[in-house]
Order: sequence, then structure tokens, then C-alpha cells
Amino acid sequence: MVSGIDRPGPASADTAGGPVVAIVSSAGGLVASGAVLAGLPADLRAAVIVLQHMAPDYKSVLPEILGRRTPLPVAAARDGQPLLPGRVAVAPPGSHLLVTAGRRLALSPSGQYPPSRPSADLLLVSLGLAVGPDAIAVVLSGKGNDGATGAAAVHRFGGTVIATDAATSIHFDMPAACIDQDEIVDHVVPLDRVAPLLLGLVHRPCLGAHA
Repeated sequence: MVSGIDRPGPASADTAGGPVVAIVSSAGGLVASGAVLAGLPADLRAAVIVLQHMAPDYKSVLPEILGRRTPLPVAAARDGQPLLPGRVAVAPPGSHLLVTAGRRLALSPSGQYPPSRPSADLLLVSLGLAVGPDAIAVVLSGKGNDGATGAAAVHRFGGTVIATDAATSIHFDMPAACIDQDEIVDHVVPLDRVAPLLLGLVHRPCLGAHA
């Protein structure tokens, strides 16, 4: 666990503590995110956030697609909704998705111009700040380097970072950008090992203890 960092305060009455998994991706991410969610059980003791890059005006059916691949309930993220175990919130087009100190989701208009939208960096930085050692960042297939700064923040605040390996990433840019940073990524694994790894992490006593 990172020393010298204050842990976040207790969650509000209508939110729950425990792990929060953020799965981020870009090109190739639909297949990768679906594969991870397919391996997670309905009684998962963690909240899950899924973010994939898409144009602001895109008519997304990502929640419906992912919902057919997992026993977990999947829905588009709503502004102010609490993070609850066993539920999957999907970042909608046209908004960046953030996590607040009260373990709630916040939507912020992304506009028409880069950086990447929705931003994996913004999500992961806010996640690290909000839940500290309870954060688990999963960086999957994608072009570019979005997510690398956010993964560093998750690591800095005591969370865990997972990246898929080159052999099983359709586009390796995003995972590689994280892996290239010294000692930021805790686990580099094939795609089919992500879900089993998450289950082990969710049930371990201290998420902040890096492997």
C-alpha cells in the first residue's frame, strides 16, 4: 500500500464500500470488455465501470450488447448514481465519466474535440482519488495512450492496475502505454485470465497490497 496517502472517507448511506473495477478500452474494446464481463458472476462483490472511446454523437447500444454477455445487470451510467456491487455502469457517448468522493458517478460534457472521449484518464484519476486502494483499473485493447496517466494515478493512490498482453490485445497501444511506465502495472495477463484475476483480487483482504 502506498504510504503517506489518506484513505477516502466512508461512503454515504446509499452507496457501498468495497472494490470498484474500471474497464477501459478503445479500438477492439467491445470484444475484450465482453470477454471480461462474461467471466464475472452475478454475485460479484465489486462495482464495475466500463468505458470505451466513441464519438459524442454516436448512438450507443454498448450496454445492451454487453448485457447479453454477462449475468450482471448492465446500464448506461447516470449522473449522480451510486456505485453498487454487482452492477455494471457503462460510460455514455458525449460525456466524460468521473467518480466522486461519495462513490457516485458524475457526467461532464466531453465536447466535440479531443482528448479521447470519454476519457479513460479522467475516469481513472478520479477513481484513484475517490476510492484509493479499492480501485482496480483494467486497461484493454485500444489505440493511443489514453489511460496511462489514469493508471499511474490508481497506482499512486494504492490501487491495482491490470493490462492485457500483446498477444491477446487487438490493439496493444493502450496497454503498452501503461506497461511502459516503471512499476505502474501490477499484472500483465492474457485476456482470458483477466476475469479470474479480478475474482481473486476482489476477494483478497487488502487490494492495496501490490503483487
